[in-house]
Amino acid sequence: HTLAAVVENQADGVPLQVEVTFLASGVVRMRVQEETPLAPRYDDTQKHVLRDEGQSLVYARGEDLQLVSEAGVHTVSYDGSTAVGSNATFSVRMTERPWTLTYLVDGKPSVQLNTKGFFRFEHLRHKPEDAPEGEWEERFGSWTDTKPRGPESFGMDIGFAGAEHVYGIPEHSSPLSLRATRGKDAYDQPYRLYNLDVFEYELDNPMALYGSVPLMLAHSADATAGVLWLNAAETWVDVEHVRSGLFRRSAGVDTHWISEAGVLDVFVLPGPHARDVFAQYAELVTPTPLPREFALGYHQCRWNYLDAADVLGVSAGLHTHEIPYDVIWLDIEHTDGKRYFTWDAAKFPDPIAMQHTLAQDGHRLVTVVDPHVKHDPAYAVWSDANARGLFVKARDGTDFQGWCWPGDSNWLDCFNPNATAWLGEQYALDRYNGSTTSLFVWNDMNEPSVFNGPEITMDKDAVHHGGWEHRQVHNVNGMLYHKATSDGLRARETPALRPFVLSRAYFAGSQRYGAIWTGDNTATWEHLRASVPMVLSNNVAGIHFVGADVGGFFGNPDSQLLTRWYQLGIWYPFFRAHAHIDTKRREPWLLGEPYLTHIRTAIRQRYRLLPYLYTLFRETSLTGLPLLRPMWVEFPRETSLFAEDSAFMVGSAIMVAPVTTAEAQSVRVVFPSHEVWYDMHSHAAYSAPLTRQFAVQLADTLVFARGGSIVPTRERRRRSSALMQRDPFTLYVYASRTGSASGQLYVDDGESYDYENGSFIERDLIFANATLESRPSVRTDASGEQSAFAAAMAAVRIERVVVVGLLRTFTTATVVEGDHERSVDVSCGDTECTIRDPAVHITNDWAIRLA
Repeated sequence: HTLAAVVENQADGVPLQVEVTFLASGVVRMRVQEETPLAPRYDDTQKHVLRDEGQSLVYARGEDLQLVSEAGVHTVSYDGSTAVGSNATFSVRMTERPWTLTYLVDGKPSVQLNTKGFFRFEHLRHKPEDAPEGEWEERFGSWTDTKPRGPESFGMDIGFAGAEHVYGIPEHSSPLSLRATRGKDAYDQPYRLYNLDVFEYELDNPMALYGSVPLMLAHSADATAGVLWLNAAETWVDVEHVRSGLFRRSAGVDTHWISEAGVLDVFVLPGPHARDVFAQYAELVTPTPLPREFALGYHQCRWNYLDAADVLGVSAGLHTHEIPYDVIWLDIEHTDGKRYFTWDAAKFPDPIAMQHTLAQDGHRLVTVVDPHVKHDPAYAVWSDANARGLFVKARDGTDFQGWCWPGDSNWLDCFNPNATAWLGEQYALDRYNGSTTSLFVWNDMNEPSVFNGPEITMDKDAVHHGGWEHRQVHNVNGMLYHKATSDGLRARETPALRPFVLSRAYFAGSQRYGAIWTGDNTATWEHLRASVPMVLSNNVAGIHFVGADVGGFFGNPDSQLLTRWYQLGIWYPFFRAHAHIDTKRREPWLLGEPYLTHIRTAIRQRYRLLPYLYTLFRETSLTGLPLLRPMWVEFPRETSLFAEDSAFMVGSAIMVAPVTTAEAQSVRVVFPSHEVWYDMHSHAAYSAPLTRQFAVQLADTLVFARGGSIVPTRERRRRSSALMQRDPFTLYVYASRTGSASGQLYVDDGESYDYENGSFIERDLIFANATLESRPSVRTDASGEQSAFAAAMAAVRIERVVVVGLLRTFTTATVVEGDHERSVDVSCGDTECTIRDPAVHITNDWAIRLA
């Protein structure tokens, strides 16, 4: 399953080892490094990113591959139908002079490596006496980067033949369809991947932000493909849209990737469809796992709630105004002088009692734990870590020291397994004084942010465990801190429960450890609009559990902006309101009417749809499909939607067209595909293809259900999602033009890992011929665990079915559940028919036949 070759630049005479590996899924991996390097290159990024550290990759069998070599051209072919379940045929063509690799799908070039000849590889070398300026030492402002290994960067061109748009490589504030960095209307610099703490970041800009995922997808009406550039060092990506012409047979998108250090390690994901690419990427890195169910609720946060009375007062205010919420957050001011794992005793004299009070209504608490550790010998956390030698080192061998929120600080070395194990141990209930099992964690500033460092981060020549420079590992640093926290929360209870950890910094693979958010945005309409492509770009790149600070972190939103932000924010997978310490308080009731009512309505809509959202998370955990989907993902042949980044899909069933401009009077909505769409509020129907302008007032949100979908909800109003666990469900059936629909309902205990052993309920819901049926999914088995969970949930029923879009009315329905058959009344209006309390149970097979 692997071909090896040697590439040599005749000018320097240093041979490079090239390995091309073929996976059973159709994915092809290419790695390049010196055949005999002077020193090892950092190559553990694969261990941190790939599923099971890369040990569980499934390689193609030799008998499934066919190699044909002729005149310096080597072609490896295998049948895509065995790889990705399609009828496409895949082959890889490699040439020697010049050396190139072209991935072909059905005989047509799809992804092309080095066909423009941009491959460069700075081999490791001894420092010459007349070293060129900047190669072995570089100055940036008042900082000096000693660059002790000298130049070691590499780059290569990657072309996407026939592609019209490229997406991904978050995090940037750019449009969903990545703007070119070369050519007409292009950015004046490449996209940069280098995790940084960016204060009030600019919009529509390729500058580096808090996270880096070097995954790019290319799409046309005919196919989708992707590339994962597996490197944790600073990386730059140029994008150029090219047209067919005299010297080029076909249009496409050319990209050029450059990384500062490490090993060239690139995966080609051939698709040929978007769902195939998401599945191929998920196989490599593991998709987002099922989160704690409460984490899908509303999170109330600011920097900072003042004390325990303030926390409980905010909670009471939400109750008084009948706004459901799940989590309240505490920022850095809750600690004793920014010493994490501590409490300010004057402000929080009894944090356990405070948490118990919150927990009575199903609420949780999140506290912040940042990676800098206050340099204070009297601080037990610092003293213990220092005694164990767990801090990152400066280039002179002393502990790296910098400035952050506490003042002088040291940073835990996340590449030292002893340090990450030690960090996880700090979350034990007997170590983190004042914590309970209803406390969860927020990792901020983990890019890492160093206030007095170059670009507000760690010096590149700082040294990590194993002797690796920070430059080689920078982008994966935050993910390892995130992972250690996640592991610590998982270990604090027996049996382990799912953790919840929010991280600001992230990399490919961070989705395994918790949620992320788009960082320190600003309370402007422009940032509201930008949040949509930023959240969509992360979802395309496998970072699914993501949101933006509702209301904007910096500044004071006016009441209209804050209302519109809540109306959009309820659709972010991670839904949190957050604000800077210098902003005015903005809890929803402080706005008065009518804004309070509109915000409360929006948040209640989120809670109604939690069953649908949790079922979507289940789908994502199995397939890698985005939760929030660009329109092109669901409608891959509709070219007018390829650059659409205002409207979006929530799963496959719901389209949202948010209002993101001040004083908006109307919003243009494009209804794609030859299908019927339904307003989810009025149930008015719209037959596509159709473009329509909708008049809007502040109360109005434009949300549409796709014909052919079934959406499960819970309609009873509770203070938190925890209080909804035994509530009955309502099913909304949105009939297609042919009168059919389908969907799923997934339920588990929302907190444990028992679902991995079958303790869940997963029902396929099918509506056809005026009959709604519930059947077990193919993943449901008759295990003892499944039976026990079903018994525990046996009383949970469907209390209402609403069928929208029928062409006739009905007066009765026959309900068949097991051996029992009964008749129930049906009431029909102009747009829907309602079956009230059919009293069928979510654990059973049943059918409801309209008559």
